[in-house]
Amino acid sequence: MYIAGYFLMAAAKVMDVVLLFFMWMVIFRAILSWVNPDPYNVIVRFIHNVTEPVLYPIRSKVPINYGGIDFSPIIVFLVVIFLRTFVVNSLIRMAASLI
Repeated sequence: MYIAGYFLMAAAKVMDVVLLFFMWMVIFRAILSWVNPDPYNVIVRFIHNVTEPVLYPIRSKVPINYGGIDFSPIIVFLVVIFLRTFVVNSLIRMAASLI
C-alpha cells in the first residue's frame, strides 16, 4: 500500500505546483490588462492562451462587469485557492494514511 501512498503524495505535489503556476498566470493576466501590451509578444500570447480557456466560460456565464472591471480572474483565483486547500490537502492526508 505504500506505493499507492507515494503515488498520491506525488500527484498532490504536482497538482499543487500546477495550480500555483496557473494562479500566477491569472495574476499576470490581470496585471497585463491594466497596461496595453503588445499582442504579438510571445509571453503575452502564452499567458492569454493559458488563461483564456478558463476565464472565457466564467465571463460568459457570470456577466459580472461593473464599471469596466472584469471579476472573472477573482473568481478563478478563489477556485484555485479552494482546490489547493481542499483537494491537495485531502490527497496529502490520504497519502499519509497509506504510507
